[in-house]
Amino acid sequence: MNGKPVNLRQKRKQLARAQSRKAADQNAALHGQSKAQKALNHARRSQAARVLDLHKRDV
Repeated sequence: MNGKPVNLRQKRKQLARAQSRKAADQNAALHGQSKAQKALNHARRSQAARVLDLHKRDV
């Protein structure tokens, strides 16, 4: 075992900061796009959804 005591409050705060950074990075990637990039991503998602719907079987 590790002989050094661990401050759980500090560990919780470190975890919360890491999660906040991760969420911020995701938001920056999502919202930090030009209008053309957003349109391209939307077109790709909608095309993928259409292809998936076409391959569904009617049961």
